[in-house]
Amino acid sequence: MQGKKIYQEKLFNQFRLSDRIPENNFYRRLKAVLNLEYLYQLTKEYYGDSGQKSIDPVVFYKLCLVGYLENMISDRNLINHCSMRLDILYFLGYDIDEKLPWHSTISRTRQLFPEEVFESVFNQIFTTCVALGMVAGHTQAIDSAPVKANASMDSLELKVPEEDLEAHLRKIRHISNADKYKLAIPCFFKRS
Repeated sequence: MQGKKIYQEKLFNQFRLSDRIPENNFYRRLKAVLNLEYLYQLTKEYYGDSGQKSIDPVVFYKLCLVGYLENMISDRNLINHCSMRLDILYFLGYDIDEKLPWHSTISRTRQLFPEEVFESVFNQIFTTCVALGMVAGHTQAIDSAPVKANASMDSLELKVPEEDLEAHLRKIRHISNADKYKLAIPCFFKRS
């Protein structure tokens, strides 16, 4: 007999994100070994004492790391990509019903920190990953499919970043500077 799947949203769901991420998933393993608590102290001097709360610096740097590992330089695409990936949501510490920060918040926060802070954070992250055998130090192989793969071992390929970290940071810095320049120039339009 032919089956027919009918989708009806549930009013209440019993769902735990951690139950859906395989134990050997790269982002799950990275979350288990990566302690970025020191970032609160490292970045404290770049924030004011009043006003609205900013994006958590740990979340910000995790998003930057995901952008690098997933070869994404567009903040808008990065947020869209992360919002659809359960393993990345788990890595970032977000649940499926929580909204990620706006893409413009990522751009503005990137302009807040000097280059030295980025370099020290990424060097520490990659040093930790290399020391734990998660990456070889020159390429990263990531299987981030949330479903069990049914592929031949002969067809597997390494996922290699398109560029090294410094080239990636230069490109991001250039885009951020262009955004900053656009915001600094007032635009006046005449109505006809």
